[in-house]
Amino acid sequence: MDVVLFNQRVFDVPTFYQVLENMLASSGDLWASHRSGQISKAFQERIMLAVTSVNGCRYCSYFHTSLALKEGLSADEIHHLLSGEFADAPAAEAVALLFAEHYAESAGHYDVAAYQRVTDQYGDKVARYILASIRMIMFGNVYGLMFDALQSRVRGKPFPGSSVWQEIGGVFGIIVFIPMILLRRAWAYFAGRLAPTPRKA
Repeated sequence: MDVVLFNQRVFDVPTFYQVLENMLASSGDLWASHRSGQISKAFQERIMLAVTSVNGCRYCSYFHTSLALKEGLSADEIHHLLSGEFADAPAAEAVALLFAEHYAESAGHYDVAAYQRVTDQYGDKVARYILASIRMIMFGNVYGLMFDALQSRVRGKPFPGSSVWQEIGGVFGIIVFIPMILLRRAWAYFAGRLAPTPRKA
C-alpha cells in the first residue's frame, strides 16, 4: 500500500530531552505491558500510527505500517489512521487513540482531564501501559524527525524552521542525555531512600 505522506514537524532540543525523559520514565510500564498482553499488538500499532499521524515521521510511518499489516489491520484502516481518522478502529480503543493524538499534538503536555478519561475507560494499570506506548512512539517520532532533518540538510534540502544545531543536538545529544537522565533518576531514588524518616510525636 502507499504510505500517507505529510508534513514533518520540527522539534527543538529541550523538547527532545523531555520526550526522552518521559519515555525512560515509562519504560518499566512498557515492558510490563509486553509481558501482560493486556494491550494487543494490533491495538498498540493503532496507537503508534495515531501518534505518527500528528508528527509526520516517515521512518515510523513505514515501519509501523508494515507491523500493522502483519497484525491484520487493513490497508484502508492504516491509511485512515495516518490521516488522523479513527472510524475504522474498534470502538473500545477510541478513547486511547484520541488521547494519543492529543498527547502528540501537545508534545507531551497533555491535559490531566484527558488522561483521566483514559484511566476511567481502561483502569489505572492499562492506562499506564497506553501512556508508555504513546511515549515510546513519541520518542521514536521526534528522534526520527531530527535524524531525517539532518540527513536532508546534508543533501542540501533543510527542513523549514529547523536548524543544524537543533538537529545535531538531538541526533548526537542522546549519547549524553540518557546517562544524565538515568543518573538523575538514580540520585533522586537513593536520596529518597536515605532521607531520614520523620519521627512520630
